[in-house]
Amino acid sequence: MRWTRRQWLAHASALALAPAARAQSGAPTRTLLVLGDSLSAEYGLARGTGWVALLDKRVGAQAPGWKVVNASISGETTSGGRTRLPALLKQNRPELVILELGGNDALRGLPIANTRDNLAAMARSAREAGARVVVVGMEVPPNYGRRYAEDFSASFARVARETGAALVPFLLRGVADIPQAETLFQPDRIHPTAQAQPTMLDNVWPVLKPLLR
Repeated sequence: MRWTRRQWLAHASALALAPAARAQSGAPTRTLLVLGDSLSAEYGLARGTGWVALLDKRVGAQAPGWKVVNASISGETTSGGRTRLPALLKQNRPELVILELGGNDALRGLPIANTRDNLAAMARSAREAGARVVVVGMEVPPNYGRRYAEDFSASFARVARETGAALVPFLLRGVADIPQAETLFQPDRIHPTAQAQPTMLDNVWPVLKPLLR
């Protein structure tokens, strides 16, 4: 079938108006990508109870133009995240990226400098792709040694400062650093329970919310 000039103009006009129509209808048009490890992948939890799933619900209620894509994998390291990120950026074209990685690096005894370099590379790649970035900080238990624990914790703030990313100082604040912490963790003493997930979200939300405008 051959289209007339009028038909082509009408088709082009419809395509141009489609994004605005989706926005007006409330359909998500902007993507928030979460790249994390088991803390974000609902390890040991019922589906839909993790902090990222709770974030998706809150975003739907308070920032309906956004959708959340959870690309987190249990056991992921910063090296693995750095390898996967380019394809994720190309596929999802996010405007916001949350980097929740680094805990498994510490569990494996990987050099802090490597963790820091990987996080910085991911933050820069995301920014070059047009996304704003949130770096989520993590801490390790005292048995790692005071010097290692301080250097590890400080690495997240350093990456955020050097790359212009926003910073969540500690994802597990109010979970791992309170007297009754044992009640908020699964038997492995590593992964938080469903009860802890709202607190984790509340640690992220104040930093994330201004970026959803």
